[in-house]
Amino acid sequence: MTWKQTNHTNLILNAYYETLYEQLLTRRGLFEQAIEELLQEELGRLGFEDFDREKFASYRQASLAFVDERLEMYNPVGIQYTFDRIRAREAAELELQLNWYDSRAEFEDLMSAVRQKAESPITGQKLYQLAGQLIQEFGAFPDRSIISAYKAEPALNKLPDYVVAQVIERTIR
Repeated sequence: MTWKQTNHTNLILNAYYETLYEQLLTRRGLFEQAIEELLQEELGRLGFEDFDREKFASYRQASLAFVDERLEMYNPVGIQYTFDRIRAREAAELELQLNWYDSRAEFEDLMSAVRQKAESPITGQKLYQLAGQLIQEFGAFPDRSIISAYKAEPALNKLPDYVVAQVIERTIR
């Protein structure tokens, strides 16, 4: 990969995250109701129809906190741009170890598509068109990993991540 392709790859990936950030930030007000509805639906599906109100409120609050965490993950002035590459890689590896889902394959698929798009000339307008195409094709990273891991093995401790991933995917499509 040439320097120019690497630079284009970084530009496209940054535009992808920035576009996700902007979309989610402008639609943040829609999340609370959607989270509550999906949480109730999923608790019923898991057989927890009589879930304690305090527990429900805790799961709802955790889900909303995960929305904020996700916004910061996509924030163009967030941590991924603040620290040098070595620390960013260490942080990414630590995150993989802490998460109950494995998003490495999903990220590789996303990066493969980004690299393909980086092979053609990129203008400012085209950059955000490419970011939009990536969002339509891949959704918001790491939602696919979260959703598939949850569906393979549903559990209450995974529920807030799953609900947020589902709500984000419904919001950006």
